[in-house]
Amino acid sequence: MIVIAIFAALLDRGWRRSGCFLYKPEMERTCCPSYTIRLKANDFICSKEHGRVLKKMQRFLDGELDPQVGSPQCKASPTKRSLSEPLNSPISKVSKVSANEFQAATCPNFLKEDEFISCLSSKINEAIDTYFQGVVLGSTVQLPKAVVKTVKPQVKKKVGEAMQENKAGVQDLVYTCNISFQIVAAVRRALPKEKSANQTEVLADLSPNSVAEKLVTTMGHLGELAGFEVKACNGHLNFYSSANSAMQNYTGDAVPAQASDKASRSKQGSVNKISAKHPQKRKSLEIRMSTSHFDPEEFALYRKYQTKVHKENTVTESSYRRFLVDTPIVFVPPKSGDNTVPPCGFGSFHQQYRIDGKLVAVGVVDILPKCLSSKYLFWDPDLAFLSLGKYTALKEIDWVKTAQEHCPSLQYYYLGYYIHSCNKMRYKAAYRPSELLCPVRYEWIHYDLAKPLLDRSQYSILSDYATMQDETPQLQICGPSDDSSAKVDHHESPSDEDDEDVNDYESEMMIDEELVDSEKADTTECGSSIKDIENITLDLNGSKVKYKDLQQVFGAIERRHLNALEGQLSRYAKVVGKELSDRMVYCLS
Repeated sequence: MIVIAIFAALLDRGWRRSGCFLYKPEMERTCCPSYTIRLKANDFICSKEHGRVLKKMQRFLDGELDPQVGSPQCKASPTKRSLSEPLNSPISKVSKVSANEFQAATCPNFLKEDEFISCLSSKINEAIDTYFQGVVLGSTVQLPKAVVKTVKPQVKKKVGEAMQENKAGVQDLVYTCNISFQIVAAVRRALPKEKSANQTEVLADLSPNSVAEKLVTTMGHLGELAGFEVKACNGHLNFYSSANSAMQNYTGDAVPAQASDKASRSKQGSVNKISAKHPQKRKSLEIRMSTSHFDPEEFALYRKYQTKVHKENTVTESSYRRFLVDTPIVFVPPKSGDNTVPPCGFGSFHQQYRIDGKLVAVGVVDILPKCLSSKYLFWDPDLAFLSLGKYTALKEIDWVKTAQEHCPSLQYYYLGYYIHSCNKMRYKAAYRPSELLCPVRYEWIHYDLAKPLLDRSQYSILSDYATMQDETPQLQICGPSDDSSAKVDHHESPSDEDDEDVNDYESEMMIDEELVDSEKADTTECGSSIKDIENITLDLNGSKVKYKDLQQVFGAIERRHLNALEGQLSRYAKVVGKELSDRMVYCLS
């Protein structure tokens, strides 16, 4: 077992735990250096993407978001489609939408706007499949999935002011899509440096404007959209309501705008009338905190998650207990009137998220005197559209803020390891302003200062950032942009639906002590002196003795055995630090 203070100190030296097993990567040797990352909860700045996640959950709880729209069963078309797929493939069939469906979508009684937007997206996808079938780019080029968005009123107002002569066109604009920018970015990234003649010819005329115009032409050949007219504008696909006979040909130089206020009010009025007849039942969200223990309901959810999300064939109760239930941390109960311990106490906990009583997610966390350390999260795959990974991370940050009222020292949120060379882990840096732990001096370095070093080398002594002349960036205290550092082209924009399988904070490494090889001492590596190890307490078959007193207690020991032991202890003192090595007990078998 390990006391809270010692485990907290180990976190600040780059250690993590998997069940009762504590581990730390050898940064100089590993192919993927892992840096501990943390965030001061009170300084957290919620990004637009995080705001969308919170609003999505609220809409779902309010009954305004139909789970049938976002569920995996309804997302039949994949997020990426290959140009090599035939037009009559099952993927293409899913994206085909008839004119009758669009007519039904424009009916005043049509309540599910999300489904209608999905229909428009599918129509664009069909046009993409049709057009690019005749373009030779290679099977490695993966095209993104179209996402149609409603144009916001504030955007309409700005564009209307900038384009006085085209107000009528602006007023009738309802939906927009920027898929052309994403297609251009995807093609340019995927094609090799040495291109064929056909590929060179295609790239010569490849721009968002040209792609948008060709998609509009292709969509026209596939059939008209009842009640809508689609036009290309600066690379965007704009959908106008054709009910207004005064529709003008809009080819201006501005970004997309919004539908007329009259049309918006009419549509909202129709929805409100029917919603009044069929009110949606509001769902309740409950978050429960309990000390780490085995719960059959949690295990059933974990098995479902591991099977569907991580494709594991066998999930055993013993492996679950060893990974997420067992803990070496000694529980510290709360004390009445004591502001040094939160109401739940210190230790390892399971944070349950329940919607209408049903368990939908479980966050495994360690609550320590100065931080909440996030260890793992598993959630219901049927609710992947809710971005539960991001949502629960935001709720854990909120928990830290609230807990400070009872325990002022509890200020930080630890997200585990950050791997700069892994694009799937870079999302952690979006929780700003974050800090990374220097693997040598164990100082906390602001992410914006560390990033230039990591861009140069996967393994870096982060506290050396000050030696970079004329390259140190200004600290960014504003909120992060929606463009991830992993984005290659600034035209790319993420969809509102997040890929939740691997891009959320739960993707921590599972480590099993049975799979870890025992390490032998390497005395040539350790430069520690006898002073660094003389106060280390050794446990020999239940007897505890300091190293400096070892021979006094047990008698003379051969030099070769002492050299081997000193090598082990030197390595031990190096990885945990002299202060901690003097406070902990080193067990010898």
